[in-house]
Amino acid sequence: MSPMFLLILGILLWMFAHLFKRLFPSLRARLGNVWKIFSAVLLLASLVAMVIGYRGADVVPVYDTNPAMYHANNALMILAVYLFAVGGTKSVLVGVIRHPMLWGTVIWAVSHLMVNGDLASALLFGSMLMWALLEMLLINRAGRWENRVKGSFKGDLKALGGTVVVYGIAVGVHIWLGYNPFVMAPA
Repeated sequence: MSPMFLLILGILLWMFAHLFKRLFPSLRARLGNVWKIFSAVLLLASLVAMVIGYRGADVVPVYDTNPAMYHANNALMILAVYLFAVGGTKSVLVGVIRHPMLWGTVIWAVSHLMVNGDLASALLFGSMLMWALLEMLLINRAGRWENRVKGSFKGDLKALGGTVVVYGIAVGVHIWLGYNPFVMAPA
């Protein structure tokens, strides 16, 4: 299998697993816990396929990037990771933003599109951007938001601590893979 095929397969599996319950709610309800197990397997397979496909894909330039955007990318990534963390805590912010994890995905995708102008990046990050926006649209269409979470600043501090740890791990993994996010690519 070609790396690009694996990348596209991974993206499609990711979208199918996440959008299934929004697009087919009655079928999803009938499947019960069986779908949860199947969905978990699909998501794991999608991640493996996307990583292998992305890492193995040839670099096919699609658009030029501005090296100055590397700093903006790093700042946006801190915000994206923080929004992911907020989605898993009872912070004050979780009571203000309906979809913190999906907004984190949007920011993650946009920040990566700013610094990666190759075809594989455009496919991966562009599709994740479209998926997150579509997911929010479908959730919003399904019903009005009634936030019942009473957040606290303790939750915000937990999210901030988690952000520091996860951001540090993400930077370490990027450096280990040979992509130092703090070093601008040659112009």
